[in-house]
Amino acid sequence: MRVRDDDSMPDPEFSMAPLIDVVFQMLVFFLVASSWGAQEKQLELELPSAQSASAPAEPLDELVIDVRRDDSLVLRGHELERSALEGELSTLARANPRLPVTIRGDRLVHHEDIVAVMDACGIAGLTNLAIGTLDTH
Repeated sequence: MRVRDDDSMPDPEFSMAPLIDVVFQMLVFFLVASSWGAQEKQLELELPSAQSASAPAEPLDELVIDVRRDDSLVLRGHELERSALEGELSTLARANPRLPVTIRGDRLVHHEDIVAVMDACGIAGLTNLAIGTLDTH
């Protein structure tokens, strides 16, 4: 009968290299993924507040139009002339007519400026509109 000698067996080794590779790849992924959403949040807008404001349940592929105090428009992070807004929106509506649009106007922007942007969306065929506000809770 053969007796097993535990002292003669080598201790198992745990290699950390694959674990470090996976953690590094996850870190890079989250850094890249988080930089996409920062573009729209960096604009200096003072949004009005609303009692019923809530964050969307899940991030959607949406179009954000910012109306600034100086009457300029920002579409997808780029300044845009008001005369070019309808054409840009029409192009986007042809690609996806159900594209959600969030209009974020500075709290000191005139109501008619927001309505003009909403009207341009309607003419272009975009009807899934929302107004951006801050959550006061």
